[in-house]
Amino acid sequence: MGKDKLPRGQRRQGGQSAADAAGPDDMGPKKGKGAPKESGEEEARACCGCRFPLLLALLQLALGIAVTVVGFLMASISSSLLVRDTPFWAGILVCLVAYLGLFMLCVSYQVDERTCIQFAMKLLYFLLSALGLMVCVLAAAFAAHHYSQLAQFTCGTALNSCQCKLPSPEPLSRTFVYRDVTDCSSITGTFKLFLIIQMTLNLVCGLVCSLACFVMWKHRYQVFYVGDRMCSLTTSEGRQQKV
Repeated sequence: MGKDKLPRGQRRQGGQSAADAAGPDDMGPKKGKGAPKESGEEEARACCGCRFPLLLALLQLALGIAVTVVGFLMASISSSLLVRDTPFWAGILVCLVAYLGLFMLCVSYQVDERTCIQFAMKLLYFLLSALGLMVCVLAAAFAAHHYSQLAQFTCGTALNSCQCKLPSPEPLSRTFVYRDVTDCSSITGTFKLFLIIQMTLNLVCGLVCSLACFVMWKHRYQVFYVGDRMCSLTTSEGRQQKV
């Protein structure tokens, strides 16, 4: 029995060697378990394989240019058209939002803001996208209102202008005059087609701006899981107390 018992020094050395031998083996599975978690966090931060929604920024740029070009073409038909009837201003705003998004893509985009510049740029992009959504919906509403009026107009050419009236039994009904128009077909045909195009483009552009706002909100808040973090902290504290 005396031979089987070891001295205290040898016991300590044996215990330390066993712990050292078991240490690397125990650390191996922990690293293996942590690797999928890190990859999952990286996938959560990415959007469709990109650090920043590049597709949305490019769509905003293309739609903004299209709305601006069609708006200027509508303004060239008649000099008496109101600004609300030629929504090139909506396209210019969306182009500015798209340029800001592309500039954010050139900078290292990160979900967690590390500098005030990154936070300010993402906040500005979110606010401008929300403003672009409202402006595009407003432009589509103006175009739809004008289109509904043109569908009821009876137009005729007089004094180098196109004069249109709503069907009404009153002789003193309101007359809508489109100046510098020699042929009313450009109003009842071409301009009406441009209004349909503007309604479609602005609605699609508003949808893209709303998606951009959602993606920015998702990157900022939805990937932060408070409950899981608190549970992990409580479990780790419980383990430390047991040991």
